[in-house]
Amino acid sequence: MVSVISGCSPLYLMRAAYEEGKILWRREPIADYLGKPDLVPDTEEKLRLVLQVRDYAKDVLKMNVGGSYTTYSYVDRPDLAFIVTAAPRTELKPYTWWFLFVGTVPYKGYFTKEDAEQAAAELQADGYDTNIRTTAAFSTLGWFDDPVLSHLLRYGKVTLAEIIFHELLHSTFYVKGAGDFNESFANFVGARAAIEFFRDQRGATSAEYQEAIQSWQEELEFSEFIEDFAKSLDELYRRNIPYEDKLRLRQELFQKAKDDWLLRIGDLPKSRFRRFSEQPLNNAVVINYLLYFRNLKLFEEVYQAKGQSLVATIEVVRRAVEEGGDPFERVQALVDGNKSVS
Repeated sequence: MVSVISGCSPLYLMRAAYEEGKILWRREPIADYLGKPDLVPDTEEKLRLVLQVRDYAKDVLKMNVGGSYTTYSYVDRPDLAFIVTAAPRTELKPYTWWFLFVGTVPYKGYFTKEDAEQAAAELQADGYDTNIRTTAAFSTLGWFDDPVLSHLLRYGKVTLAEIIFHELLHSTFYVKGAGDFNESFANFVGARAAIEFFRDQRGATSAEYQEAIQSWQEELEFSEFIEDFAKSLDELYRRNIPYEDKLRLRQELFQKAKDDWLLRIGDLPKSRFRRFSEQPLNNAVVINYLLYFRNLKLFEEVYQAKGQSLVATIEVVRRAVEEGGDPFERVQALVDGNKSVS
């Protein structure tokens, strides 16, 4: 998630500044926090892991870490923020918001569930599908030194490392107005960086390294699945048939996708994406998945072409998208040979 300040809503701006201010005010150096005598062992282990991940991102992956993740901040509510996405009911196109510094983005964060639900209800009244999810992390894109939030310590070590790498990639490289590219590329980097980190720090036989590999394989598989599903929905929505027929037929596609995915992960009870077959689907839900899992295979192809060097992959992708145009198309050009990957 990218923490942003709206350029069009004074009330939202004031609330965002207030919430951000509370988080930054409560920052405490991790080094000092680790010295507390009553510190829970699990918390201590994860905070030390964050520092190791941060150092690896800076020293090995050459990311722009600044002073981020050297401090810890307690959040005094069960969920950090609630993220709203929306889409027309017969079009797989995200509703977008405009924010200062980052341009248009296909989501908006709220600080209470009630505010998110009210925003979603207003969008639904205007004919949009909506989805609300929670988030436990954010990036200020280098404007501030982001702290480790207490919510992040709920996660396992591999997921925690992936999130820190993900957010640091946002501070290192961000394409204005390209939300799905930014989040999907950060997901790729987060997953690949975690694999390399645990391999180098814990060894190729460690449980964390094996878990990181499994996690990335699951993401690649789900990315391919959700993109194929999105193509089926797009084909339906482009058909010249009545609106009501599209609504009826899409429900059949939603159910088929859930059934198909459940068959694929039937023997994987701990799959990260098991929830896909258990939740109600609409276009906003699909958009939310696409936001984070679009074209992961494309980034993997560049990574392999660059000799499995994550530093080189980030740099060659950065150079490609700096030329302008659709960032996915620019990266695809690398893979197609229209641009040199070597």
